[in-house]
Amino acid sequence: MSAEQTGAITKGKYRPEIDGLRAFAVVAVIINHFNKDILPGGYLGVDIFFVISGYVITSSLYGRPSKDFKDFISGFYERRIKRLVPALSLFVLITSTAICLFNPTPGVSLLTGLTSLFGLSNLFLLKQSTDYFAQSTELNVFTHTWSLGVEEQFYILFPFLIWFSGFGRQTKNGARNLFLAVGGLTIVSLICFLYLYQANQPAAYFLMPSRFWEMAAGCLIFIGFQKQASIEQFLEKVPPLLVMALIVGIMYLPMSMASASTIAVVALSSILIASLKKQTAAFKVFTNPKVVYIGLISYSLYLWHWGVLSISRWTIGIHWWSIPLQVALILGLAIASYRWIETPLRKGKWFGKRWKTLVVGGGMLGSISAGLVIIGRTNELIFAGANPLPFTRNLLAKNVSNAHCDIRNRGLDPERCNFGLVKNSNPDDNQSIYFVGSSHAGTLSGLIGSLQSKYPINLFSLYVGGTFFPPLNSQFFPGEYKKVAEIYNRNQSSILQFIEKSAKDGDIVAISNHLELFGDSPSPISANNREIVREYFKNLDRFTSKMNKINVNVILFGPMPYFPKLTNHLENTLICQKQWFKISIDRNCLQSIQRQELLRSQHNIIEFSRNWESSFENAYYFEVVDYFCPPSNSDCSNQINGEIYMFDQDHLNFRGGQFLARPFADFIQSKNLLLLD
Repeated sequence: MSAEQTGAITKGKYRPEIDGLRAFAVVAVIINHFNKDILPGGYLGVDIFFVISGYVITSSLYGRPSKDFKDFISGFYERRIKRLVPALSLFVLITSTAICLFNPTPGVSLLTGLTSLFGLSNLFLLKQSTDYFAQSTELNVFTHTWSLGVEEQFYILFPFLIWFSGFGRQTKNGARNLFLAVGGLTIVSLICFLYLYQANQPAAYFLMPSRFWEMAAGCLIFIGFQKQASIEQFLEKVPPLLVMALIVGIMYLPMSMASASTIAVVALSSILIASLKKQTAAFKVFTNPKVVYIGLISYSLYLWHWGVLSISRWTIGIHWWSIPLQVALILGLAIASYRWIETPLRKGKWFGKRWKTLVVGGGMLGSISAGLVIIGRTNELIFAGANPLPFTRNLLAKNVSNAHCDIRNRGLDPERCNFGLVKNSNPDDNQSIYFVGSSHAGTLSGLIGSLQSKYPINLFSLYVGGTFFPPLNSQFFPGEYKKVAEIYNRNQSSILQFIEKSAKDGDIVAISNHLELFGDSPSPISANNREIVREYFKNLDRFTSKMNKINVNVILFGPMPYFPKLTNHLENTLICQKQWFKISIDRNCLQSIQRQELLRSQHNIIEFSRNWESSFENAYYFEVVDYFCPPSNSDCSNQINGEIYMFDQDHLNFRGGQFLARPFADFIQSKNLLLLD
């Protein structure tokens, strides 16, 4: 999205058709963000903005009078601050507050907004491994600011090229020098884009070096017009309506052709800038006062449209009946921003001296940043909804010893986990149940809380995310994961030692691991699934044998239901939970899978589990899938009685754990494992 000043100047004349082209670009983007099915490639409107930005920034710097380099560069950044900072700061502050009302965990959004103030949100999103086209990006209210980051980083480099090439000072060879410098960088940037698009698509999308060529295209077109009139005369012969039709057609090409589509749109946009002349019908359309006005407010439109749509997805959703209201709100906010923020602050003289403008602009960014930090730390007070159903709840009933040893959150050392809660506990003579395993054991907190409220037994929640209980030798994991697996294993070994030391006659060890990763389908960790499963059950056999000697029962939870189409992104999970401000649950929240397909993918695990159960006197296999997806059902759904019980693809949420409490209690009672006086 272009953040350059409205209007383009070429040869000293304002070109209203450029603002008309901006209007086309921003409308394409907004339509795409409302509904990708209507205009699948509408996101390419951002690429049109990049071309316009390169053209306009070059024209605005061409021949601008400056005393010296200091005057030139300080003037440039003064104009950028006046143009960008006020509208962006207000948008970020208001939207940050708004999202905290509806998102109980707005951290990623707030950090994206914070980095956007400094032109770095594209780098932050890249670090988060963001897929711009994934559903989760629609829930981050500041995802769209990545393009502002790209442009602002371009603005760091480009004025230096303008000045030192001599183009800005109109030296004899200035235009040639700039053309050669920008042309060379364009080739390098385009090669970088094509390479990264294959090797690392998010990097190709978010990084300025791989986007430089798009803005450079606008620059080269302007230089070409200035020094080679024949180029402009040749391009003038191309019918602009034909170019427009080609651009729209490209926006319907499949995503598999996205890189080619981007190149084509950039090339066609460059041609369109040249071919929009007064004698053409397209010129009349693009210079229509209403169309021009949309172009004039395009910066504010771009800022606010995504915020409105993203917050709508957290609340009422986007429906045929809501679209007029949402369009009206977007327009109202954009017009207000343009009229009372953008225009007066861009044109006004802030403090007379440039250094004061720069200092105050920086101070404004610092103040807004501090505000975001405060909002982030108090978001629980702002959140307007009921407490969501989490992946787990650390605050279980008082007599539940909860050792959350997920080292991704707690550190790399077992001693840094709150395992001490278990070490310091003093269980009485009542029966104890130890819930152990991977993050899947952590999802059983709803089950554990339900048991505690009904039975006078000691309960322990001990889990280490991303690993197994008993520990699986790290040699079975790929190279990148081995070191992490070794750390995980140290935590699990601590839990193992504690259980071997503390468990007594009649106690139960309930194990829940993410074994479905090693079903018959390809594993994200290893393709040699059966060997890994065999090795794991050897470890389980040894542990069960030890427990049998002291008459401790071992229950192995079967694989959890698995819904491959569900996302594992936290915000996508939260948006699926009922709140008073949601009219309906997003359709993407509801998923199903055929029972036969699910069982077929878990055949490996079920076979080994049944063999293990039959090999030991005190070993029991608890089939989880049969409860959530009973044999009488041909399809398995991720909801029960209208309530979603899954946190993501394979983890229960807190409610799911509660749903499982009664079947588990019935199971242990049917096996006479529950010792009650």
